[in-house]
Parts: sequence; C-alpha cells; structure tokens
Amino acid sequence: MDDKEIKYIDANNAVPGEKNAYVDVLPGEVSDNADKLQRRLNNRQIQLIAIGGSIGTALFVSIGSGLAKGGPLSLFLAYTIYSAMLGLVNNCMAEMTCLQPVSGGFIRMAGKWVDDAFGFMAGWNFFFYEALLIPFEITALNLVLSFWRDDIPTAAVCAACIVLYALINILAVRAYGEAEFWLSGGKVILIFMLFMFTFITMVGGNPRHDAYGFRYWNNPGPMAEYHTTGALGRFEGFLACLWSASFCVVGPEYLAMVAAEAKRPRIYIKKAFKTIYWRFGLFFILGSLCVGVVIPYNDPTLVAIVNGTQSGGGTAAASPYVIAMKNLKVEVLPHITNALLVTSIFSAGNTYTYCATRSLYGLALESRAPKFLAKCTRNGVPIWSFCVVMLFPLLSFLQVSSGSSQVLTWLINLITAGGIIDYIVMCVTYLFFYRACVAQGVDRNTFPYTGWFQPYCGYIGLVWMTLIVIFYGYSSFTPWDVGTFFSYYTMVIVAPVLYVGWKLIKRTKIVSASEADLVWERPVVDAYEATFISPPIGFWTEMLQLVGLKRAQKDDRRGSIVSTSGR
Repeated sequence: MDDKEIKYIDANNAVPGEKNAYVDVLPGEVSDNADKLQRRLNNRQIQLIAIGGSIGTALFVSIGSGLAKGGPLSLFLAYTIYSAMLGLVNNCMAEMTCLQPVSGGFIRMAGKWVDDAFGFMAGWNFFFYEALLIPFEITALNLVLSFWRDDIPTAAVCAACIVLYALINILAVRAYGEAEFWLSGGKVILIFMLFMFTFITMVGGNPRHDAYGFRYWNNPGPMAEYHTTGALGRFEGFLACLWSASFCVVGPEYLAMVAAEAKRPRIYIKKAFKTIYWRFGLFFILGSLCVGVVIPYNDPTLVAIVNGTQSGGGTAAASPYVIAMKNLKVEVLPHITNALLVTSIFSAGNTYTYCATRSLYGLALESRAPKFLAKCTRNGVPIWSFCVVMLFPLLSFLQVSSGSSQVLTWLINLITAGGIIDYIVMCVTYLFFYRACVAQGVDRNTFPYTGWFQPYCGYIGLVWMTLIVIFYGYSSFTPWDVGTFFSYYTMVIVAPVLYVGWKLIKRTKIVSASEADLVWERPVVDAYEATFISPPIGFWTEMLQLVGLKRAQKDDRRGSIVSTSGR
C-alpha cells in the first residue's frame, strides 16, 4: 500500500473507549488539525540532539568564571548538587512528555493543565530565553575565533552565522536533525578529548613531565573567596559556582521541544530522557572536576578574562582548558580544541534557533501569539516564526562596539533567570498534572514513563529553583547597582507581568483537577505508534548502518489500518 493511503486516527474523531475512528493523514503529520510539524527525527538524531542541547558553550568557556570565583571544590559541589536537582525536574518532564509528545512541549502543557495565562507566560519566557541564547553563542564564537587572529572582522562572523543558521533551519526538520547529529558528535569528541587531556597530563604526560595531580586543590586551595572574605567569602564563592551551574546545566527542555517531531516518541524520547541522568554525571559533574584539576582558580589569564581586563589575542583563550594547555606548553592540542570549540558553539546556536522557532510556533497554535506564525512550509518548517527568531541574532552585532566579553556578561545575566523560570514552570505543571491524575483516578503506572518518588520530586525541584531565581543576583544589592540589578532580574520581573496581564485581559481560570484534559493528543499518538509493524531501531544499530557496517533496516514500516481504545 502506498504511504499516502495509510490511515490514522484523527484527534477530533478519536473518542476514548471507541474504536475504528479513521482519517487519512500523511505519515508523520499525526497531531491535531492545526499542527503541521512532521515526525522525521530518528533515534540517533534525537540522542545527539539531546546531547547537543545539553552541552553548550558554558561547559567549555563560561565554566572558567565559576572556577575563578569559587575554586575547584566549590565548583564540583555546585555542579553536582545542581545536576541532582535538575534531575528531579527531568523526572517530572519525562513523564509528561512521553505521555503527550506535543508541539510546544511544556509550554502548551502549562496552558492545558495549569492556566492559559500560565502557558502564555511560560511560552514567551522560553521564547526569549532561547532567542537570546543565539546571539550569546555567536558572541562566544567571535571570542574563541580570536585565538588565531585579532583582526577577524566581527561583523562578518555574525553575518555568516546568521546565514548558516537560516539555511540549516529553513530546509526541513530532517536537514536540521542531520546537521545537529554531526555537530553534536563533535561536542562529544571534544568533551572526551578534554577528559583524556586532564587524566594524561595530571599523571605526568605533558611536555613538562609534571605529574601535578590535584596540586591546585592544595595550592591555592579548594575554595576561593568571592565578594567578601573569610568563611562568608568562601560561601559566596560557592554561590557564584552555583549560579554558573544554573546557566551551564540544561537538558529537559530541549527533549520536550523535539518530541513533536520525533519518530516513535514513546520509545525514542523515553530513552533520551532516561539517558539525561548519566549525561549530567558524565558531562557536567565530571567536567567541573576536570576544570578544577587542570588550572588553578587564581591563574592570571583566567582571572583577567573573568574580570574583563584581558584584551587582544589572549582573550581568545577563553576556555580554561586552552589556558591549561598553553601553561603546559602543549603545542598542537590548543588549536584542535579551539577548532572543535567552534563547531560546538555553532551547534549550540543552531539548537537554540530550532527551539526558539518551535516555541513561538507553539504559542501561535494556542492563540498566544499571532496566528500567522503557525504557518508551515511543505517541509514542516514554521516559516514566519522562523523569520521572527532570526531577528534576535542581530543583537550579536552589539559586540562590534561594546566588546565580546561585555556582551557575553549582559546576555548571561538575562538568560540565566529565563532558564530557571522554565524549570519552575515544569515543576508547577507536573504538580497540577499529578493532582489531576489523582482526582480523576488515572493509574500513572499505565503511562509510557512513570516518574519515581512523585510528587516529591516536583515539590523539591520547585522549591530549589525558586530559591535560585530569587537569590542568584544578590550581588547587585551590595553595593546597589541599578544596571546590574535589571540585567539579573529583568526576566524575573517580566514573567509575573506577562501572567497577570494575560489573566486580566483574557479572564483565564486555573484548571481544576477534575476538569484537566489528560486525554488531549494521547489517542493520536497511540494510533501513530500502533502503525509501526517493524521493531524500533537501537541507537548503535543506526550508527552501524550509518557507516555501512550493518544492512539498513526500515524504521518507518507501518500497517495499513489501525485502531485504538483511546486510553
């Protein structure tokens, strides 16, 4: 049977408890009638996109700021604690996304299960968060490129990045997925290369034959003083590392956004969410340990970069790893590392372009943004949402006059709060979702993924993220500085304004537990999953197929007619 003749269940016809409600839909376009995204991302692309979204510039460059302010022990503890807390949020998000892999991810869930005004606030906050990350990555790219030359035209780099992001994202989701697969692969190679560099050099495998081990944990010491002196200064150094971790450690939001365009989301997205836990441990916790091993927190170059007093080519060694390599007189590796840093930073910007476009598209679907932004091309690209997103990279041209370091500081302060608010939204949404399940007598053990230790994970995650977003900009109060305050707390102020404003305009109501729609798009996704007659392909099987070591296996073979019980 031709693919175009395959029948799927339509959301408007699928009634819980009824069977044999059919409608003709092109494969991959399984969702409500307004949703034109296409399920084209396969398993290997999803897994690497999850890594690509998690590993960004912060892990290789900005992490040095936390080390300089707090020291190696504070950095390690902060990243470990924050990763554990974000794991609780991931546990919440995994359950909801595997059940309802909808376009717009947690943004639409917030509006569906909490309050339409809450969804409005969540959507615009996430949109601004992702959109502002694009110029951040372009700015960081200019910083890293100056490692080789001081005279690289900043404006030309900005323009080139904008054009490339446009080409990759406007083609189709499959083109985006394939590009991100290879770019994210470069990130994985880079992080493991840096881990090996750390181990080999610390045991003496370096041009100086210096087995330095954990020397820098003893001299200058495990904890640095920041802002003040003494025990309080060391605690504030730990807090600075915690704020660094809150910017660097990410993950659940990107899987939630790609779920609507994933093949077999109940299987592949579930696997991706479950791997986030070891990803946190391997990339972020081990990464923070390695940074504190290879370089002292009082290294003159590192301190100068963090304080913004380093200029010229030295600024390019923004990565603490590159500084360590130069200190050890390693000749070739800094160039390889910097080259991979370029691909890593470009990949992160590419991911943020994708997520910002999809978040704006999700807002348009729910009438929280102009309807024309929901229009898609035949390839499934939300074209007008994409055009709006591409205005934000133009902010990267600010560095032409202000300098890369200053622009990075502005963007980091603005972005961090937006990211933490996203996690607060996820926790609140899950608690409402859990409450609705209890009120309606729904057995969560029947879900594709059942979160552990719930609802306590949701409560702990909510309290933790709320404390972080309240106090992370405390340094602007001592001494008081208006500009610094607004750079830290602009998003914190904007979020409640958006919520209250939309609530007053639309007169929205908080969704009661007994009336929450827990069915939503579940029948559609159940029907879509039921059409597959071939077993799912594992990640490593796809990798072997990619290099030609294993015979290609079709992952999208479907049956001709399906039915569902609409559970």
